[in-house]
Amino acid sequence: MYDYIIVGAGSAGCVLANRLSADPSVRVCLIEAGPKDKSPLIHTPIGILSLMWSRKLNWRYYTEPQPHLDNRRLYWPRGKTLGGSSSTNAMIYTRGHRWDYDHWAELGNRGWSYEELLPYFRKAENREAGGDEYHGTGGPLNVARLRKPNELSKAFVEAGVQAGYPRNDDFNGPEQEGVGLYEVTQKNGRRWSAAQAYLREAESRPNLDIVTDALVTRILLEGRRAVGVELRRRGVRQTLRAAAEVIVSGGAINSPQLLMLSGIGPAEELRRHGIEVRHSLPGVGRNLQDHLDVMIVHKCRKAVSYGFALDSLYKGVFALFEYLRKRQGMFATNGAEAGGFVRSGDDQAIPDLQFHLTAMRLDNHGLNLPFLFGHGYSLHICELRPKSRGYISLNSADPAEPAHIQPNYLEAPEDMEKMVRAVKVGRAVLAQPAFDPYRGAEIFPGERVRSDDEIRDFVRRKANTIYHPVGTCKMGQDDSAVVDERLRVRGMEGLRVIDASIMPTLVGGNTNAPTIAIAEKGAEMILEDRKRGREPSATVAVAAAQ
Repeated sequence: MYDYIIVGAGSAGCVLANRLSADPSVRVCLIEAGPKDKSPLIHTPIGILSLMWSRKLNWRYYTEPQPHLDNRRLYWPRGKTLGGSSSTNAMIYTRGHRWDYDHWAELGNRGWSYEELLPYFRKAENREAGGDEYHGTGGPLNVARLRKPNELSKAFVEAGVQAGYPRNDDFNGPEQEGVGLYEVTQKNGRRWSAAQAYLREAESRPNLDIVTDALVTRILLEGRRAVGVELRRRGVRQTLRAAAEVIVSGGAINSPQLLMLSGIGPAEELRRHGIEVRHSLPGVGRNLQDHLDVMIVHKCRKAVSYGFALDSLYKGVFALFEYLRKRQGMFATNGAEAGGFVRSGDDQAIPDLQFHLTAMRLDNHGLNLPFLFGHGYSLHICELRPKSRGYISLNSADPAEPAHIQPNYLEAPEDMEKMVRAVKVGRAVLAQPAFDPYRGAEIFPGERVRSDDEIRDFVRRKANTIYHPVGTCKMGQDDSAVVDERLRVRGMEGLRVIDASIMPTLVGGNTNAPTIAIAEKGAEMILEDRKRGREPSATVAVAAAQ
């Protein structure tokens, strides 16, 4: 018998396991569907390219055909190991804009404004550049500057300034707008995932059990109360009981799927798959949001990118030697070293586009392997606050069957117009003098793509996810909300969801740091409720592997 069972050892689940097990009298079980995070590909940053298509460490999801993207099924990689997607992502540490969190509070979510969430960002952080009113030191999550960024990354920052954007060395400080080099979740040139940050110091605690390679198939309910979970591990079905809470942290795809498999969700959807309706909650799986990304790709005239070429073997040996000696260079790259947050026009009050500059030629998440050969660079541009909304639903009542993912990209016409602006803004930056020594032919969209209609066609053919799904267990007070402001599943006892799925709206930036802050706040709320003597079995938490 445990006090707390956490489903999902991703970014949120790792935080919760650490914070809840800090009290030796509290018994905690953390359950992860994937294996332990032992692969050197996880800990060596350049391994991100292999992790993108790993069958062992990646859920390898695909969306349903997207009607506004030429009916393409988009590949959605998600981390499947301790640390979740923090073990497979690009390690970028950005929090979003102050407005995003103030908007959450305006929607009725008390305690979730920027000023109220800032202490949890600071609590989590150990910023090597030092602490201040915006940043923390001494926290578990190491935040560092890249020791030796590629010269193309530096050229991008210079080009952004030449295009009229301010240089910004701290996207998480008083102002987000501008261009600069990203800070990353690394330590000594190694990936510093949520598992490294939160589990390594906690995993030896006798009151914390970490169970890997175990798929939770449903939450056990007694009436409206969550009392445990059923799981399948190595072909054997087991049940675990929780005296206090079950915390679901499976992320924007797996958390709503598990709730529905357990009989919590839209009643019609559950009955269609022969699942007994234990609690009708229509918002489960709704409100799916993601950042859609478009790339401008150029050949590079100088052999300075990370692409494969005739000199790659020699350069690779030198880069490995440099990494082993100094923990810097190509093997320490996070893939997207430079970027920024800009406004697509004067009609925007805050940044509505984000840049990621990659010092290599990329197509389809790097899965188009022949395209990697040759020197080049790729500028990703994504719309930060899309209007389009999608959903997660069940394909079947089989827990091993992937969920039905329908993001509905570009369903809102204004999203397409924002992507057209994005291409124009990105091209303007890459046309600056800073890129003159490097600029080769434009591969994507291509020199012939000039009119707005031609750009729209290009977006339909090539736009893709940049891996930030959120919102499918929305926090709020309205009828479509799944959790309340304390992340308790509405109408249930002993059940919470704590992960990126609770975000009411997508934040203007990468989602890993916000997910960790959400979990820090969620852990504190759980411990507050325990201290107050609230009914210990009144909350089951669903935490996300972000």
